[in-house]
Amino acid sequence: MLKIGNHEFSSRLLLGTGKYPDFDIQKEAVDVSGTEILTFSVRRMNIFEAGQPNFLENLDVSKYTLLPNTAGAKTAKEAVRTAKLAKASGLCDMIKVEVIGCEKTLLPDPIETLKASVELLKEGFTVLPYTSDDVLLARRLEKAGCHAIMPGASPIGSGQGIINPLNLSFIIEQTSVPVIVDAGIGSPSDAAIAMEMGADGVLLNTAVSGAKDPVKMAQAMRLSIEAGRLGFEAGRIPKKRYATASSPMEGMSIS
Repeated sequence: MLKIGNHEFSSRLLLGTGKYPDFDIQKEAVDVSGTEILTFSVRRMNIFEAGQPNFLENLDVSKYTLLPNTAGAKTAKEAVRTAKLAKASGLCDMIKVEVIGCEKTLLPDPIETLKASVELLKEGFTVLPYTSDDVLLARRLEKAGCHAIMPGASPIGSGQGIINPLNLSFIIEQTSVPVIVDAGIGSPSDAAIAMEMGADGVLLNTAVSGAKDPVKMAQAMRLSIEAGRLGFEAGRIPKKRYATASSPMEGMSIS
């Protein structure tokens, strides 16, 4: 069970809703993914303009917990304002804090992310900050009271997978709130590795929406995350330098 603040979820896959080829494919991919959390950019929603296209309109949103994010914000002030708009619209008390500091790499601004998270915690939000794989920043965000930490595996939408497993493992080891790997996952094996390392969940968008067959990829991601979690809980065997026979010689009859 994945517990974030006062919310509990059976699925450990968080799914983005943008960039699908069409609404029908989006709906089918969401269905087969088994996700219970849908994330989206508040700035792309036009939530106060009923005449604007709504990419959630084909989904039964009552079946999901909506996780709005502050994508597009470049300062803490912008992120806080966006979060308050989402809350005022009645979407959810959870917010993914995303404050981008570099347009080329889309890496988050650590200082503004921390400032925004602290302010939103004071406002009573359930706060999930998107961060780089900065071990000390993750510690500061948890100490501030954030309800989950969301380090990127690699740059947003890059599909490079986990490029710094050491730092990610440090964040997982030191953090008592859920660690949800966010950004850069490209394949089911990437997601499985994250879960085998002990991550509590994985957030995906481009890896599914940009796949040749988004529906099959959504199903593959669901299975890989489930398998990775089971593998983590089962506990893998230690790596050894030399071979170990699966059938020991002791006790065997010798002719």
